[in-house]
Amino acid sequence: MKYLAVLGAMAVALIVSAILRNKRGVEAPTQGGFDLPTQLDRADFATSAPWMVVVFSSATCDACSDMVAKARVMESSEVAVFDVSYQDSKSLHEKYKVEAVPSTVIVDKDGVVHAGFLGPIKSQDLWAAVAEAREPGSTPPAHEHRHE
Repeated sequence: MKYLAVLGAMAVALIVSAILRNKRGVEAPTQGGFDLPTQLDRADFATSAPWMVVVFSSATCDACSDMVAKARVMESSEVAVFDVSYQDSKSLHEKYKVEAVPSTVIVDKDGVVHAGFLGPIKSQDLWAAVAEAREPGSTPPAHEHRHE
């Protein structure tokens, strides 16, 4: 008799759950998506360096200052680094539809984005991405291990 009561309660719960699930319709995705720019206008950046690392940042973002510091280490005659703060350059954030910071892109002399990262990344990952953009094939794939 107890089994019948338990089975009946379980059946009612399953039916109510199915009805409620159908009323809600399709579940909304749990994560939104943000796009990184794929092309930048080099005229927006004062440099003659063939490569740029551009970090779109905000003064209210704790991770942004760390990303800018990681990028600044790569600054040279070949690689210009730009911190595009939302507070100082809102128009560039709007122009390139940057909605999340830090957003970091690696850009060639024509303004083509070769790699980009949304959120903070490790220094070695940024270095590897710049090296790979400048000289394709120079870094091993992530799954490849060297045995020396």
